[in-house]
Amino acid sequence: MKRRDFIYQGSLLSAAAAFPGFSFPSIYNPGKKNINSQGPIPENLREKGRPTTYLKSKNELQYIGMPVGGIMCGMLYLGGDGRLWLWDVFNKNQTGVIYKDIPWHEKIQGNEAVLRPFDGANYVQPVKDVRPVEQGFALRFELGGKEIIKKLVPEDWDEIAFEATYPMATIRYTSEDLPFDISANVYSPFLPLNEDDSGLPATIYSFYFINKAGMPATISVTGWLENKSSVYTACDEQYSRLNAATQKNSLSYITGTTRNRNWGDDNFVYKPDYGDFTLASFNTATLVNTSADFNLVDRDFFTKENKTHATASFDKKLVASVSDRIIIQPNEKNELHYCISWYFPNLSFHEIKNETQRYYAKKFKSSADVTEYVSANFKRLSFLTRLWCNSYYKNSSLPYWFLERTFSNISTLATTTCHRFSSGRFYAWEGVGSCPGTCAHVWQYAQAMARIFPALERDTRQRVDFGIAFHEDGHIGFRGEYDEQPAIDGQAGRVLGVYREHRTSADNSFLNHIWPATKKGIEFILAQDKNGNGMVDSQLENTLDAKWPGEIAWIVGLCLAAVKAGQLMAEEMNDEAFAAKCKLFFEMGKANMEKELFNGEYFIHKADPKAGKAVIGSYNTCHIDQVYGQSWAFQAGIRERIIDQQKTLSALKALWKYNFLTDVGPYLQTHHGGRPYALPGEGGMLMNTNPKNEDLPYGVRDAWQVTYFHECMSGFEHQVAAHMMAEGMVDEALLLTKTIHERYSAVKRNPFNEVECSDHYARAMASYGTFINACGFEYHGPKGLIRFAPKINAADFSAAFTAAEGWGSFSQKKSKNTWAYRLELKYGTLILSKICLQSDLKKTRSTAIHLGGEKVNAAVTQDKNTIIIQFTNPLTIGIDQRLEIDVT
Repeated sequence: MKRRDFIYQGSLLSAAAAFPGFSFPSIYNPGKKNINSQGPIPENLREKGRPTTYLKSKNELQYIGMPVGGIMCGMLYLGGDGRLWLWDVFNKNQTGVIYKDIPWHEKIQGNEAVLRPFDGANYVQPVKDVRPVEQGFALRFELGGKEIIKKLVPEDWDEIAFEATYPMATIRYTSEDLPFDISANVYSPFLPLNEDDSGLPATIYSFYFINKAGMPATISVTGWLENKSSVYTACDEQYSRLNAATQKNSLSYITGTTRNRNWGDDNFVYKPDYGDFTLASFNTATLVNTSADFNLVDRDFFTKENKTHATASFDKKLVASVSDRIIIQPNEKNELHYCISWYFPNLSFHEIKNETQRYYAKKFKSSADVTEYVSANFKRLSFLTRLWCNSYYKNSSLPYWFLERTFSNISTLATTTCHRFSSGRFYAWEGVGSCPGTCAHVWQYAQAMARIFPALERDTRQRVDFGIAFHEDGHIGFRGEYDEQPAIDGQAGRVLGVYREHRTSADNSFLNHIWPATKKGIEFILAQDKNGNGMVDSQLENTLDAKWPGEIAWIVGLCLAAVKAGQLMAEEMNDEAFAAKCKLFFEMGKANMEKELFNGEYFIHKADPKAGKAVIGSYNTCHIDQVYGQSWAFQAGIRERIIDQQKTLSALKALWKYNFLTDVGPYLQTHHGGRPYALPGEGGMLMNTNPKNEDLPYGVRDAWQVTYFHECMSGFEHQVAAHMMAEGMVDEALLLTKTIHERYSAVKRNPFNEVECSDHYARAMASYGTFINACGFEYHGPKGLIRFAPKINAADFSAAFTAAEGWGSFSQKKSKNTWAYRLELKYGTLILSKICLQSDLKKTRSTAIHLGGEKVNAAVTQDKNTIIIQFTNPLTIGIDQRLEIDVT
C-alpha cells in the first residue's frame, strides 16, 4: 500500500481510551513576532553536565523503553526499573509499538477524530507495562544475621536511577536498609563498524555490588524467564513447552522450546513465532531450575535446583531460573553476569521475494547457539561496548544531554522499524510497521547508520537503490518493490548517499562498482530541469506526499547538492566530460536559485507559470527544508557552497524567527488537523509558517497534506539543528535539540522513541548529523583525509569519531600559544595521508608530530584558521596508538 493510502485509509479499531482535554493559551498571531527565542538562550546548554538520569522518586521510570535486543533482531525494551518488556521478537509485524486508536478533539488530516500509531497515538498516550513474557531478577542479602530480599521492581526500592546512555544503560538501586552500592549495566553488544556482532539477539545483565557494611555479606541473585516460544501458535492441546538445562564450566543455561505433537503439521517450523528462548548465567557454581515458581520469591527460591527437563501444557506458565551466590568482604566489589537470548528466525514480507529468514539465522541455529557465542566472546563484546560508551559519552567534552539526544535515535535499528534478511539485505519501514520499502525520501535524512555501520548503507545503495529499485531511465523506485515511481528528493538523497558512502570507505572499490548506475541516476535528475535553467521543476513525488509543480527551493537545492556530488565523483573517476556537465548545471542552477527563489529573507517555492497555485505547495511560506541541500552537503563533506552563505544564514534565521516556538499551543488553536508530535506547553519547529499572512498560503485549503505544515516532526528539526550547527548558529542548534530532548523526557513519554509516522521513526536519525557538525568532522577514506573543526568549547574539546575501518577519540586543547592535538585509535585501523585542524594562531611557527612516540615527517601549511598537515608517507594507526601534534 502506498504511503498516502496507508495514512488515509488505515482501518479504525475500537477506541482504546479518551485523551484528557486541554486548553490552549492565547491565540497565536502569525503576522507578529513569534513567541520563540526572544528570551536569552540558557547558558548551561554547553556545559558537560552529567548523564540524564531518570528517577523513581520523580515518577520518571514508567515509560522508559530502551531497545536492548541487538540491531535488526526484533524489539525488546529495557524498562526504567531494569525489567524487560514489550517483547516484539515474534515477527508479528504490527503497526506501532502496539496498535491502538485513541479519540482526539479534532479530525486528523481530514480523516477521523482518532489518533492511530502513525498519527501519534503513542506520543499522546505512551505505551507502558506490556509484558507478554514473565522475566525478572531478585536479590537476597545476608549480613549480621539478617536477610533481605528484593526484586527489581519499583516498590522494593527507595530509589531507582536510570542513566539513559544508549547502548548501555546504568541502573542504580538504593534502599536505606541495604549498606551496598548496587548497579546494573544492561545492553546488547554494540560495536561500531561491526554490524554482525551488534546484531545478536541477546541482552546482557551485569550486576555490580560494593559492600559498604563493616562486615562480610552474602549476596544471591536469581534471574527468571518464561518460555513463551510459539506464543501465538501454541494455542491448543497439541502443543507443549519444554525447558532443558545445559551446564559447562562457567556457563549454565536453560533453553525453552515448544513441541508439536501433530506430526502432520509441516508448517509449524515456518511460523513467525517458531523458535526458542535461552536464559544463561556466565558465572561459576550456578544453580539451574527448569521449573521455577517466580510467584513466591522467598529464601528457597534462591536455592532450588532442577536440572531435569521440565514440560508444561500450552496454557500453563513454564519458567526457568538461574541462581548465583557470592560472599563479599567489606569495601570489596564483585560482579555477576547473565544473558537472555532468543531465536525466532522466520521473517517475511509479501512483496519481497526469496527472503524468509532473519540475518541471525545465517549464523545461528538456536538461542542456545547465540548464548554459546556470547559467552565465548563475552570479554571482547562487553569490553568494546563499554569502550565505545566511554569514548562517546564519558571522554567527550560535549554535553551529556546533547550526546544522548543525537545518538539515541540509532536505537531505531534495534526495533521492528528495521530488519535484515539472511541474504544480508537491510530492509526497513519508515516507523514501526508503517509505510514500507526502506523509503528513499525518508531514509535519506538519516545520518547515523552511515557513520556507525557504513557497510549496511553501502550494501543498501548497491543492492537496493541502484539494484532492485533501479530503472532503465535512471530513476530509483523510492520504495523498492512496493512503489516503483521516483521521488525526486529521495533520488537526490540517494546520490548524495553514494558520495557519503564512498567517503566512509577504505578505498575506491565501492565507487568503482556503483558509478555507472549512479551516473545514470544523476542524469535522471538533470533531465528533470524542464526549462533549462538549472532548477529541477518536474512534478514528482516528494516526502510530503504530493507532487508539487514549479521550482521549489528545497528540492532545487537538494538536487544541486546531488549534482555537485556527481561532479566530485566524476572527477575521482576521471570522467572529465560528465564532471564538466555537472559543474555547468550546478553553477547555472545555483545562480538562478539565489536570484529567483530568494525573497530577500528566505527561500520560497516559485509557482509553475501554467498551474499557478492550483496545486498544493509551500510557495511564499517559510518552509523547514528550504536550504536542505546545503545541510546535506555538510554531511557529505562537500566544501564548495551549494547556496550562498549569507542567504543561507538569512533563511535559517527566518526559520528561527517564524517557525521555532517555545510553546506550540497558541499556534495549534488556529491551525488544525495536524498530527500531535508536539502538544500545548511543548516547543518545536513548525514545518511551515505564513509570514506574509496570505489567505491561501499553500494554494489550496482542503488537501489533507496541508496538515503536515502544522506539525513538529523531529527528523526535520534535527536536520535544521545540524545545519545551524555547521553554519555557526551553535546556540540555536543546541536549543532546538534541547527542545526535542525535553519533549521526549521520560516523565512524559519514552525518551528512546521519537515518533513521526509511527514509532521509532527513521528520519529522526538525522540527529547524528548534529553531532558530526558539532565536531566539525569530515573524512575521506580513499584519500586518507580527516578534518576536525569543533563548534563547541574548541579550546578544550574531545569527542569520539568513526572512520572506514576504525574508531577512536580526538582532542584538542589550547594552552597560551600552543595547540595540542591528540588522535587515539580504540578499534580497528586508520590510514591517514592528511589531517586538517582548527587553530586561532595567526601564523604557525613550529609543528611537532609523533605517532607512538616516533617522529613523523610532514609538510605543514596554513589557510586562515586551518592547519593542513600532509604526511610524507601515509600513516597506519593501530589500536591504542596515539597521533600527537603540537603546534605553536
